[in-house]
Amino acid sequence: MAYNLLPCDREQSYLMPPSLREWLGEDHLAWFVIDAVDQMDVGEFYAAYRNDGWGAAAYEPSMMVAVLLHGYCRGIRSSRKIARALEEDVGFRVVAANQQPDFRTICRFRAEHEEALERLFVQVLRLCREAGLVKLGVVGLDGSKVAANAALAANRSYEALEAEVRKMLAEAKKVDAEEDALFGAERRGDELPEGLGQHSERLQRLQEAKARLDREAEDTAKATQEHLAQRQAEEVTSGQKKRGRKPKVVESIPAKEAKANTTDPDSRIMKTRQSYVQGYNIQAVVSQDQVIVAVGVTQEANDVQQLKPMLETLERTLQAAGMEERPRTALADAGYWSEANVIAYSHPEGPELLIATTKDWKQRKALRERGCPRGRIPKGLSLRERMERKLLTQRGRRLYRLRGITVEPVLGQVKEGQGFRRFMRRGLRAAQSEWSLMATTHNLLKLWRSGQAPWGWAKAR
Repeated sequence: MAYNLLPCDREQSYLMPPSLREWLGEDHLAWFVIDAVDQMDVGEFYAAYRNDGWGAAAYEPSMMVAVLLHGYCRGIRSSRKIARALEEDVGFRVVAANQQPDFRTICRFRAEHEEALERLFVQVLRLCREAGLVKLGVVGLDGSKVAANAALAANRSYEALEAEVRKMLAEAKKVDAEEDALFGAERRGDELPEGLGQHSERLQRLQEAKARLDREAEDTAKATQEHLAQRQAEEVTSGQKKRGRKPKVVESIPAKEAKANTTDPDSRIMKTRQSYVQGYNIQAVVSQDQVIVAVGVTQEANDVQQLKPMLETLERTLQAAGMEERPRTALADAGYWSEANVIAYSHPEGPELLIATTKDWKQRKALRERGCPRGRIPKGLSLRERMERKLLTQRGRRLYRLRGITVEPVLGQVKEGQGFRRFMRRGLRAAQSEWSLMATTHNLLKLWRSGQAPWGWAKAR
């Protein structure tokens, strides 16, 4: 009795050319990304290419954009992994129309078009707005630490940097003398000595790290001197000495214990809940329906100075996206609290600020002990006391609770769902572009899952 099984013949050739349309279901993410890129204006990506027909043929820029967006949506950001997926993954092969650019081409395209890729964020936000996804009544602001493409062990003290720079310059001088003796003072030889390029690159990074510490020491010393002068002027005007400890004079020379990273000098040592990382502090403003509406990257570990730039970035982004609605309430945790922030943004035109003054568990403890405040606001309360009272009211608790369903889940989705735990590229500018691209693909995924694409994607497919 013969088995009734489907044939498995790996040598069977296609009887007819296969159609890409038959490879994936009509509701697959790959088709959605292709259609989404068709809705975008990608004209600026073509500006870097010749339009006279000369030179070697390049890959279609819109296809390269779709490949990168699809990769970031899938949590695949490495150019080598994307190149491998273009050979092995059906979704990638559909997006690339069976073309297979190598990892160098992908890496170069991403680096050369980082500003254009960053501006895709506004275009995708506009698509989300047309789909009716962006609800701006209440927005949440939060930050998170993301590791840089550098290790903590690559940090060097100022003293160590000086010693290593002197050592490398001495080695370079010795190599120059040997080459002059070998080739002559006016000749360089047929090619550079092996390893000289890497040697010079490392020297450049060391010098950049040392220069960064010099600049920071000079800026700190200047700020301290200005503060001392202002303090002295106020004492002369009032005729009384100010209370508190007088600030110490800071030298413009970096302290010996000051450190900088030799792999990525722009990155900083940042404390997380678990440990310390060498990285950057990413910022996000998120709408009620978990759409990211503004992004930023900072080298400062503390969030307190990020409220003003992020609200300004939000305003610019909404204008660029053609959105007339503005947030009525902005929520932020205790990391953004300062009286200066409240004073700067307590005006009718801006959103109402609800900023925690203490950690959430302390707020819950205060609510249990003091209960919900009622009646008129007592006179003589400081800004901090007024904010604490507002957060303990029923309305304040109801609004602030929205942080737990807006910005916090989004950062979790990006870091866990899309694997954004470490930057792939080095430098602050590259980090800003990469975080913007991550936010763009997060919004794309929200639009795809909603089934409300403005070009009728859900209905047509």
